[in-house]
Amino acid sequence: MLLLLVLCAGLAMLAVLGLGVVWKLYRMPASSMAPTLDAGALVMVDRLAYVRAPVARGDVVVFTPPHASGQVWAKRVIGLPGDRIAFHGDVLSINGLPVQYDDLGPVVPGSDIRRLTERLPGRTHTVLETRDAAGPGGQGEWTVPLGRYFVMGDNRDNSDDSRFWSPETFLPHENVLGRAVRAWNPCAAPRCDDGSEPTLLGEHIQ
Repeated sequence: MLLLLVLCAGLAMLAVLGLGVVWKLYRMPASSMAPTLDAGALVMVDRLAYVRAPVARGDVVVFTPPHASGQVWAKRVIGLPGDRIAFHGDVLSINGLPVQYDDLGPVVPGSDIRRLTERLPGRTHTVLETRDAAGPGGQGEWTVPLGRYFVMGDNRDNSDDSRFWSPETFLPHENVLGRAVRAWNPCAAPRCDDGSEPTLLGEHIQ
C-alpha cells in the first residue's frame, strides 16, 4: 500500500513538472484564430515540439509577436523559409499553387461569415471568411526570409498577421514558444454555441 502511494505521488510530481517544463498553458487574448481558438481559449503548448521536429506548414504556433513585446499570440504557419506566398481576393497561394477551399456555409443562417475548409499541403482545417467585408485586407505577394515564418489567423478578415507585417518582422524562429496541441474554448455548459459539448481533456488542435 505504501509503495502504491509513493508511486502515485511520484507520478503526480512528474505530471506537475511536465506541465511546467514540457507543456505550458496560455490564454488567447482575441478571436483571430476562430473557429479553431476562440477569444479566451486556454491552450496547451508543447514547448519541446520544435526540439524534436522542425516547424511544419499548418502548425498552430504560440509565440511572442516581434512588434508587440510582452504579448503571446497564436497563428497558423502558412509559409516556411523560402516559400513564396500570395493572397488575392481571399484566395491563398503557396509557391504558385492556389490552396483549395470547400464552402461549408454560413456560421449561422443568414450570416455573412462563412466557414471554409482550407486544404493546405498535408493539412486540412477550418477558416472563417466575411463575405461582405469591404475588400479583404492584406493583399500581396511575399517571399519568406530564412529563419522566419509567414503566419495567418484562421479568422481571415479579423487577424493581425504576416500579411500586415514587413518581411523583416515575419515571425522569427526564436520567438516561437511551441506548438499548440489542445484547447479549451470558453462556452456555457452543457453545450457550446455550435452544439458541441465541452470536454475535460479539451480538443485536439487541427
